Amino acid sequence: MWARAALRGAVAGLVGVAVMTAGEKVEQAVTGRPDSYVPARTLTALTTGRRLPESARPPVRNHLMHWGTGAAVGALRGIWSAAGLRGWRASAWHTAVRLAVDQTLENVTGVGAPPWTWSRQDQVVDVGHKAVYSFATGVVADRIVPSARNGRGGRGLWD
Repeated sequence: MWARAALRGAVAGLVGVAVMTAGEKVEQAVTGRPDSYVPARTLTALTTGRRLPESARPPVRNHLMHWGTGAAVGALRGIWSAAGLRGWRASAWHTAVRLAVDQTLENVTGVGAPPWTWSRQDQVVDVGHKAVYSFATGVVADRIVPSARNGRGGRGLWD
């Protein structure tokens, strides 16, 4: 049951990444913010032990990290749904987990900077996009992962 919940959660996480990415593209069109390649630099540091220069823009690694992290953290959300941790409160907590995962990986590799050193705008943008990811992931996970408490999927966001 738990492996199935994790797999379905990973699928929900991929949906969440797609929704977040669409939102990022809209936000970037409005703000003019360029694409971030921090995910690619983080993946490189994690897998090779070397750091890419700030100017590096490897799109394949960027997508692997972006989508891979979304699926991995989505798997956790699927397990939460199965365990009965559902609805908007679980999605709010999941936002904190997603932010913590990103910040831990980015800062342990030396690629990122602590969020309190960022501009207020960058903080709002990052938290906002991660919240969109987590709430979209939660809606899907709560729909497709049966709860161990009642044996069926819930209504989603407002369970």
